[in-house]
Amino acid sequence: MLSTRELQVEDIGHLVDYWTKSDPEHLKRMGVDLSKMPSVEDLTAMLNKAATLKYEEKQSYCIIWEIDKIPVGHSNVNRIVFGEHASMHLHLWNEHNRKSGNGLALVAMTLPFFFKNLKLKMLYCEPYALNPAPNRTLEKLGFIFQRKYLTVPGFINFEQEVNRWEMSVERFRELFNK
Repeated sequence: MLSTRELQVEDIGHLVDYWTKSDPEHLKRMGVDLSKMPSVEDLTAMLNKAATLKYEEKQSYCIIWEIDKIPVGHSNVNRIVFGEHASMHLHLWNEHNRKSGNGLALVAMTLPFFFKNLKLKMLYCEPYALNPAPNRTLEKLGFIFQRKYLTVPGFINFEQEVNRWEMSVERFRELFNK
């Protein structure tokens, strides 16, 4: 059984472990520059702050993905402009949960949190162009491909080509009847 919920303080250890204990090759395939990874203490502090702020104040907002009530991944947004737009990221923590088809359903279950709670008009996602899984997921969910371009997409990334996908609130309501 798949479920989604907001990040709780008890989840922070799972996220810190994902970022600090994942196979370095997996992180590189996602476009992570390992030399830019924050310390365990800095990650923990960032996540604690994200978990406790009001929606209007959040710089990052995280939804936990569960299979049979066990946390297996997360989606978060950053670059949030409340009431306007945010940038989404997708992460299944363990290899055995990837390529299972669950990611598609989990992302679909996550979108209402972002649109409703942050009052978004537009949601962006810019996965590494060479990482096929998130790109396929976004296309299947009805995100619109905008362009491929070279950038440093986040503070832990190396320069890379990304695919920019967009979902407007109108399209979200049309596709998901929300």
